[in-house]
Amino acid sequence: MIHADFTEYKETEGQDPFTLQNSKLLKVHLKYGPIKAQVGSMVAYQGDAQFTHAGSGGASNWLKSKVTGEGVTAMDVTGTGEVFLANMAQEIKIMYLENDAISVNGANVLAYSASVTADIRSIGSAGAFAGGLFNTYLSGTGYVAIVVDGPPVVLDVASAPTFADPQAVVMWTKDVQMNLKSDVNFKSLIGKGSGETFQMSFGGTGWVMVQPSEGVQQGGGTKGGIGF
Repeated sequence: MIHADFTEYKETEGQDPFTLQNSKLLKVHLKYGPIKAQVGSMVAYQGDAQFTHAGSGGASNWLKSKVTGEGVTAMDVTGTGEVFLANMAQEIKIMYLENDAISVNGANVLAYSASVTADIRSIGSAGAFAGGLFNTYLSGTGYVAIVVDGPPVVLDVASAPTFADPQAVVMWTKDVQMNLKSDVNFKSLIGKGSGETFQMSFGGTGWVMVQPSEGVQQGGGTKGGIGF
């Protein structure tokens, strides 16, 4: 007979559509409506759930994804059961969009409500950084779950001039303005492993999320506004 105390690992009782089982495992209640999830992210489910390949979000986004390497290779998840999602034991952050939008690296998108619209948009004009200068733009009303390499920092860009390594930037809110800043003289000093001669410069109003890693995989694979 096995004697073990699994109490701390028991399923969470939260009833929000998107609920964290723990910091690295997302539980989604499908009874609230269908979702789109990164292909391969399902680790378990209970009850009734169906999974259908959704591609990159229509013919237009499919073409953009092929050209840019950006986007989310998604599956439609429907039913009335509970689905558990994860990606390489990365940490998961949940946010709720209420007629709002974010610009996010496609590889960091784990799942989002089917009511949220995904598009691939240009974010710059020099070189090949941050998903080849394209990001996934999520807009509308609904839940979004993203994955990060470790606990991130969220910076208020209105409080001070803000700069970040392109390979560490995960996402920013819709009113943030992003530009590319060249600092050739600091090539060997800024950033740890990327060797980039460019940094992302942020202004306007809103938030930018940066993870404690330069391991962002470029391109898709990975309330009352936006709250962190």
